Amino acid sequence: MALSLLDRVYIITGGFGTLGRALASELGGRGARVALVDRASIPAGSEDGERVLLVGGVDLGTDGSVQRALAQVVQRWQRIDGLVNVAGGFASESLADGSLDTWDRLYAMNLRSAVAASQAVLPQLKAGGRVVNVSAMAALKAAAGMGPYAASKAGVMRFTEALAEELKDRGVTVNAVLPSIIDTPANRADMPNADFGRWVTPRALSQVVAFLLSDEAAAVTGACIPVTGRV
Repeated sequence: MALSLLDRVYIITGGFGTLGRALASELGGRGARVALVDRASIPAGSEDGERVLLVGGVDLGTDGSVQRALAQVVQRWQRIDGLVNVAGGFASESLADGSLDTWDRLYAMNLRSAVAASQAVLPQLKAGGRVVNVSAMAALKAAAGMGPYAASKAGVMRFTEALAEELKDRGVTVNAVLPSIIDTPANRADMPNADFGRWVTPRALSQVVAFLLSDEAAAVTGACIPVTGRV
């Protein structure tokens, strides 16, 4: 039986992407209300629902933009119970042929976005509140060309641990998931000869996140959990 998240309110950054949409479906199926926040414009044909709020055009690196997005969520549902930081990006390049701009860009996309959204939501989180960050297995062991990405995702891990310590006496948990390769259309296009069945599906990763948001995970905080499928 799926763990209930009935009437909880969660914000998902990067909510218009493949993982964000899968997570919204998983949480919605457990009774939650979800606000999908994304830098992109709201996709054509998409609409708010009774339990879904779409907020586009949000620059997670800008305080004012983040605050306006949170205000829409609070106005709609009068509360926020948790935040899932899905927003991020990927690039691969060698140091010899690469650019320092890539390091700055991935830091902003993967780490700064999570920090900014978490800082903004803190005043709304009461005892039982949850923050879940999406790091990556590359944070534990980086391959050639993965320096900027791995470093930014390692930063997400250390941020997770530090914030968990900061909030543990408030009864708010902070954890991270570390996926290997997520089975998305973009990854299939980039690696067409791979065995997709070995990858982690968005739904499988969403189920782990849903557990971390649930009451059953109240004793888990500061954890960085590998979710690797068969990679």
